[in-house]
Amino acid sequence: MPDSLVEILAATGNTHKVVEMRAILEPHGIQLLSAKDVGGIPDVVEDGDTFTANAVKKATEVAKALGRTVVADDSGLEVFALDGAPGIYSARYACEGGNDGRNVDKLLAEMQGVADRSARFVCVIALANPGGLIGTAEGEVRGRIIDAPRGDGGFGYDPVFAPDGYDQTFAELPAEIKNGMSHRGNALLQAVNQSLFAKLF
Repeated sequence: MPDSLVEILAATGNTHKVVEMRAILEPHGIQLLSAKDVGGIPDVVEDGDTFTANAVKKATEVAKALGRTVVADDSGLEVFALDGAPGIYSARYACEGGNDGRNVDKLLAEMQGVADRSARFVCVIALANPGGLIGTAEGEVRGRIIDAPRGDGGFGYDPVFAPDGYDQTFAELPAEIKNGMSHRGNALLQAVNQSLFAKLF
């Protein structure tokens, strides 16, 4: 771990994401700031047609607006039997405002009677400063959609996603185990391995 911490702003209003990202990045010398820490962040319209496009747009626009180094992610669930849905629309699958419970309910309704339950979570990380994009990294984790929600941890689709090799869902697994295999954890570690963050020290 470096001798000093580098501060980076997380371009998200999702406190669950911030908690996960902090736990993953801090051992690598990255101190993650939340929107609350800086008095809020500008809204960015996520109108890209890929996870990468949305992550890059969030990172670059927030970095330019606030004059800070920013890390953003765009992530979602892809269910193979649903042709990759909900995909980039994961957070607003059931309604534009976004609601975890309704999103899960819609997914399970669409999966009724479907034999192939295989799915993957995908995450793209984008790192930017006021001068522009520094780089991106992608991670994924594969698993299956179970029949009914289980567990009180996590957020989003975690209660219905069981990663390969586990009977428990992401919402049932301890945070340190989930973070060690999750799509977000894999993307952040890929960014570390690509030395994206090293450019900040």
